[in-house]
Amino acid sequence: MIQLIKSPSLVEAAGNKPKRIEEFFGRVNSQSHEVSIAKMTSPKGWIEPGQTPEFDEYTVVLNGCLRVKTRESEFDVKAGQAILIGKGEWVQYTSPYEGGAEYVAVCLPAFAMETVHRDD
Repeated sequence: MIQLIKSPSLVEAAGNKPKRIEEFFGRVNSQSHEVSIAKMTSPKGWIEPGQTPEFDEYTVVLNGCLRVKTRESEFDVKAGQAILIGKGEWVQYTSPYEGGAEYVAVCLPAFAMETVHRDD
């Protein structure tokens, strides 16, 4: 199979401030349930609700710094670094520093609202 993606779909983001999500592959843009690949741009001070997803999330930071909190640890993932959060792990993403963060997230299987299990 060959599938050219001419442009991403913009997807609404959770959190206290607007975050840009450009989905290239996933349930919205390519109707893929196997994987989602999206470029994220979050401003300084953005905080996403905690979540316990049913998918593995691979994150590569392109610019800035993304803070990743788990129940046991807290990581500042900087440009050129990456982190994997396995399914079933509680996680919270934030971008507390000047300049925010730009990163690529890959979810296996694809991200879905019914499988992300965000905190109330």
